[in-house]
Amino acid sequence: MPPLRLPVRSLLFAVVISGVARESSGEGERVGGWVTDSAMAQATPAGGFSDGGTGAHCGQDFEDVMTSNAELGPHGLPAAEYHGMEPPAPSIRTGNMQGTQGEETQASLNSPAVAGDAGFMGLAFSTLEMVRNWSLNTYKCTRQMVTEQLGRGSRTLDPELSARVVALTETRRRYRALLRVARSMLAHFQLVVTAQRNLADCFSELGHKSPDLQEEFSYNAETQRLLCKNGETLLRALTFFVNSINTLTNKTMADTLMTVRHYEAARLQFDAYRADVELLRNSATDPASAQRLDVAQKHFLSHKDKFERLREDVAIKLKFLDENKVKVMQKQLLLFHNATSAYFAGNQQQLELTLKQFNVNSSIAAPTAGIATWVEGQ
Repeated sequence: MPPLRLPVRSLLFAVVISGVARESSGEGERVGGWVTDSAMAQATPAGGFSDGGTGAHCGQDFEDVMTSNAELGPHGLPAAEYHGMEPPAPSIRTGNMQGTQGEETQASLNSPAVAGDAGFMGLAFSTLEMVRNWSLNTYKCTRQMVTEQLGRGSRTLDPELSARVVALTETRRRYRALLRVARSMLAHFQLVVTAQRNLADCFSELGHKSPDLQEEFSYNAETQRLLCKNGETLLRALTFFVNSINTLTNKTMADTLMTVRHYEAARLQFDAYRADVELLRNSATDPASAQRLDVAQKHFLSHKDKFERLREDVAIKLKFLDENKVKVMQKQLLLFHNATSAYFAGNQQQLELTLKQFNVNSSIAAPTAGIATWVEGQ
């Protein structure tokens, strides 16, 4: 096996690294007169060269290294092993090296890995900026809310709009109470209709089993069936009434109140940035403060536009809600009155006509559908 021989460049590089490490550390362990703190410690005596410092041995070693390198073929292979092998094709073309390096650099920048890292970093920075803006906005709004609660800060008020919002809140509370009572009435009347149907079945069965009372049981059974039929018609009217009140209360009014909440949040942000601008305006004495004032002024104008836009939206929705509420309740109250009056008067034709008049179609199933009768339960 041929001895391992290092190229000259590797040897010189090891010498330089050894010297730098020795100078930086200032420490060296000597064992048997040889320095052992670097890769060249085994090749250099600690006391200097043996020829009195002339470096003759160093020159001889250098000649040996050069001779050994001359015996090596290309790519570090021994000449005996490399003999007969064709040299590999050059991997780098000669010519415009500057253009080739530019193309390689551009290709490396356009590689998917670099593009993916850049996209990830951009997303991370945008997320951090979003969190930063949200934190600042939350801090300003919380500070404004606390100062308003303590009575130290001023708030923007629209007395007319605030009164309408308070009236809407009270109206919704009352309509929710009406809806709760109407649902209770619907549930109780549903039980009455179910009891009438079961009673008619009982009368009919007893009429078949009691010949001496068959006539009496028969006309009572027919009466209860007629009442049950009219009751199911009234149940459809009551269901339509309850559904309409539920839509008005829990959808239309709730949507308007949601816009009101957005308006209140915009009002709080507007007042918070307004207070921030006033504070910076009173304390702006240097260019940095003036720059912060300009940024705060831009944010203030942005929130001012949002606040005014939402205030107009609230005013429009309140107006449309009042008009819609009047139309819906006029129709539903008239339906409720005519249907209940016709039912308790025993006027089946008037009851059917009332449902047709208010477009209460048969697709609205009575709540008693799906409830087992007394005969089915037996």
